[in-house]
Amino acid sequence: MSLPVPSVPRRIARLLRTSLFAQVACALLLGILVGRLWPQVGTAVQPLGDGFVRLVKAVIAPLVFCVVVTGIAKAGNMRAFGRIGVKALVWFEVATTFALLIGLVAGNLVRPGAGMDVDPATLDAGAVDARTGGGSLPSTGEFLLHSLPDSAVGAFAENALLQVLVLACLVGAALLHLGHTKVPAVLPAVAQVQEVVFAIVGFVMRLAPLAVFGATAHLVGQYGLGVMSTYGTLIGTSYAVALLFLLLLALALKAFTGLSLWKFVRYTREEMVLALGTASSEAVMPRMMQKLRHAGCRDDAVGLVVPTGYSFNLDGASIYLSIATLFIAQAVGVDLSLGQQITVVLMLMLTSKGMAGVPGSAVLALSATASALGVIPAGAVALLLGVDRIMDSMRVATNLLGNCVAAFAVSRWEGALDTARAKRVLDGEDVFVPDDDTPPESRIPDQLPVSARESSPVAPVRAD
Repeated sequence: MSLPVPSVPRRIARLLRTSLFAQVACALLLGILVGRLWPQVGTAVQPLGDGFVRLVKAVIAPLVFCVVVTGIAKAGNMRAFGRIGVKALVWFEVATTFALLIGLVAGNLVRPGAGMDVDPATLDAGAVDARTGGGSLPSTGEFLLHSLPDSAVGAFAENALLQVLVLACLVGAALLHLGHTKVPAVLPAVAQVQEVVFAIVGFVMRLAPLAVFGATAHLVGQYGLGVMSTYGTLIGTSYAVALLFLLLLALALKAFTGLSLWKFVRYTREEMVLALGTASSEAVMPRMMQKLRHAGCRDDAVGLVVPTGYSFNLDGASIYLSIATLFIAQAVGVDLSLGQQITVVLMLMLTSKGMAGVPGSAVLALSATASALGVIPAGAVALLLGVDRIMDSMRVATNLLGNCVAAFAVSRWEGALDTARAKRVLDGEDVFVPDDDTPPESRIPDQLPVSARESSPVAPVRAD
């Protein structure tokens, strides 16, 4: 006797109840609808998105600290951790430079700003200061100095990830130096805190649909859909170049690791839609780190590559900055020579490294570039204020996938990637189960978090 097949409404209801991806996708569509029909309501629900991002940011610093400390301690070798850092920086620099160059090539071929014939005198230069709060990007020296903590508590309080990363490296090195026999309780305690943080992340992620609804409704309500037609060529060029860049990243990932980027996107589809909806890659950073570890990347590689990439590997921002620089030059009738375009690349290679966490950073970087060239009126950057927020989705998705590809590639380069496990996970044979969804004692071994699958108690730490 065959079992009755559930009706379509029942299947849809079950999908919405059990699938975070379906919930977030529906919230995204609902947000667009509400923002389009009732703009004032869209503005009123903005705190839903902002509140979610604040909750996630609250756990990022302790998460990065715990993952890095346990990663160094379990790897048992600071030299290996140092090699991972150097290889990550090499990968970041190559990727961002290529992103800048491909953006410049596209900007020259498509010329998105040609024919606009904008008079710079008609632009409100004060709008740029209003958008950025009159701030400025840090110089290279200031950026490097700010990466060093002057207070252990301050690094966590300010959510300064690079400072937290430095502290974690110092603590991990100290644990290796002292050995497990002198401080037997420290590493297990850090590992337990890490599990608590991941559980908190699981709780917060249940609010993701509300966050996507609030952020999307506010975006559409404030800027409307008309901006898509006004800046259609610029938006289309930027998104097309980002897609081309991701295709090239997919080829690089396949060549380095044999893994499929498309399968990874499918594996992380909930996080990708959430990042697009909230326009924040930080909103999904904890869960992405968890999924990368589940997919076979070693703890120390994930703990170093992903947080560092948030400051050093801004591929999407690099694409946008190079195209946007040419756009504003073309819009005001300035033809940049080859030498000036090379100067743009060199400048953006430096300024893009200090963009993370700075309000209006893309606008600030463009203003600094225009001022340094001396041929583009700084006020011309105001042309991009209406479209800058629309570009967030492209920047966030490209930055996020670029950092994940870097984690896989650097892990494989260092021999810290379990390729067989990664293929099982991306093929759907080894299902990821968030820490808060199923009691640990009822999970099968492959569904346990990485730290839980390893031997317990924590393996002794040896000095290097």
